[in-house]
Amino acid sequence: MKCDHSLFLFPFALYICHYMDKIKTILITGGAGFIGSHVVRLFVKKYPDYKIINLDKLTYAGNLENLSDVVNEPNYFFIKGDICDADLVNQLFELHQITHIIHTAAESHVDRSIANPMEFVTTNVIGTCTLLNAAKYFWQADFTNHLFYHISTDEVYGALGETGLFTEDTKYDPHSPYSASKASSDHFVRAYADTYGLPIVISNCSNNYGPYHFPEKLIPLCINNIINNKPLPIYGKGENVRDWLYVEDHANAIDSIFHGGKKGETYNIGGHNEWTNIDLVKLLCKLMDVKINRTVGQSEQLITYVTDRAGHDLRYAIDASKLQKELGWKPSLQFEEGLSKTIDWYLQNSAWLKNVTSGDYQHFYETLYANR
Repeated sequence: MKCDHSLFLFPFALYICHYMDKIKTILITGGAGFIGSHVVRLFVKKYPDYKIINLDKLTYAGNLENLSDVVNEPNYFFIKGDICDADLVNQLFELHQITHIIHTAAESHVDRSIANPMEFVTTNVIGTCTLLNAAKYFWQADFTNHLFYHISTDEVYGALGETGLFTEDTKYDPHSPYSASKASSDHFVRAYADTYGLPIVISNCSNNYGPYHFPEKLIPLCINNIINNKPLPIYGKGENVRDWLYVEDHANAIDSIFHGGKKGETYNIGGHNEWTNIDLVKLLCKLMDVKINRTVGQSEQLITYVTDRAGHDLRYAIDASKLQKELGWKPSLQFEEGLSKTIDWYLQNSAWLKNVTSGDYQHFYETLYANR
């Protein structure tokens, strides 16, 4: 009787196909930054079978100390480089056989965009298009089992009045060079999907806060200034409203969208935590006074009102119901609890904060890789 080896090979072939479908080599851009480092840490630890490539230029906000706990994991690889460098990006695709991208790299500080808009055009628009071109070229033979996941912001939607929420269908109306550059990058991502069939997904998030946040943003700036008895600068009257999202909740939402989101779709990610800037800072002052054994009310005296930012949007608020209905995600923390955890982290990681504010963190890369 002739043996049909295909009968024996078929189950094995199914196993191989199933296994290959699970293998992912993910390029995470900006993975040494605030949001990016939390995404890298989550994916490295949660998915040991995934190969995680972290590409970061290590500018002022990129800090490898953010990832010191995963630097020796066997599935983690760091590359220092610029997303605008097409030759480098193409080499990474070819060498590592990149199958997926989670694109978090961006210039993100509004004040910096007002001072130097071209830097934001270069990184946020040209850099995104460089990645899109590489993905299109290397994946075009078969877009199956590939994904370009673009991380964006609620600021592309413009400003809200006293009522209403941003939905995925809200028309774009950016008001700052930063939000305009992010809106442009969003449009390019969708254009590559419509024109070339590139498999994409986009998420637009509200204001993030939590550990490892560079202390030029409101919450870590105020924590650091309270510790050092420095003024707490508040734009205008502090009446601007933001929806605050704990960064680990954001990383978990990205995980959910990456694995379960529908290709071509947009998902809004919000914290359901609207606060005026002044109320937020006053709460922060009260919590800090208790935690560092000051008289309650002492830190609040550091509040200093400064000239309002040009084009300062009054209110942002996210409707994240689509994400909850389709993928079951919702924020795990209310703002008061998340803020307390954030303060605790900064107080317990004073060396990190000191290195960041002094600039010493920029030498961490050279020290880490000196003997490698």
